[in-house]
Amino acid sequence: MVYNWDPQERIVRFATTADRVKVRHLRRDPRAAVHVQGGDVWSFAVAEGEAEVSELTTVPGDAVGRELLALLPEAARPADENAFLEQLVAERRLVIRLKVRRLYGTALDFGTGAASGS
Repeated sequence: MVYNWDPQERIVRFATTADRVKVRHLRRDPRAAVHVQGGDVWSFAVAEGEAEVSELTTVPGDAVGRELLALLPEAARPADENAFLEQLVAERRLVIRLKVRRLYGTALDFGTGAASGS
């Protein structure tokens, strides 16, 4: 799953498709948590909060499509950006934004501006 952590906004963004069960669940009850495993069994991070489900990207290059494109690391950006944005529309992609209220675990890098606790 493609995701991105924004420590300043305390938001985790995920790319997904509209037909996923998680989208229906989050629209019904936005409380969510994400667990990210570290390099070993003892390393992990958990982010808890309320999720917001975006609208679908419907026109290549619209705001949601650009947000999805921004989730990719610079090195993984597609050579043909327009084709990628068209593919996002065809796949009925959207963004889940988890507004983090609580962040904890053993694999947190506090040097990057991430904050812990409630």
